[in-house]
Amino acid sequence: QVQLVESGGGLVQAGGSLRLSCAASGLTFASYAMGWFRQAPGKEREFVGTISRSSITYYADSVKGRFTISRDNAKNTVYLQMNLLKPEDTAVYYCAGVPRLYASSSSNEYVYWGQGTQVTVSS
Repeated sequence: QVQLVESGGGLVQAGGSLRLSCAASGLTFASYAMGWFRQAPGKEREFVGTISRSSITYYADSVKGRFTISRDNAKNTVYLQMNLLKPEDTAVYYCAGVPRLYASSSSNEYVYWGQGTQVTVSS
């Protein structure tokens, strides 16, 4: 049974930082490209960034330079380091995986999803 479990969300002031984690189980993690998405209330799910099997990263313009994705295959975990947070970053953040070398910004491509973790940035 494949599980992706996000953690690390919470309430932070604007300008602050958070690090989200996504722990994977039930799959060969190193064979998966991983992505992060977010969904704010009343809005569609939005691409945040992705990391390939070889740790090449790609980000949405809205987070580029502020967010960093990394992975630790030994721990079956992908991370999202979020710095200089803004109120507009408030959303539920999801990790997702696809058994490919690279993954795109399209949520339709991903096979497995976590349950999400809430990030709230106060002004």
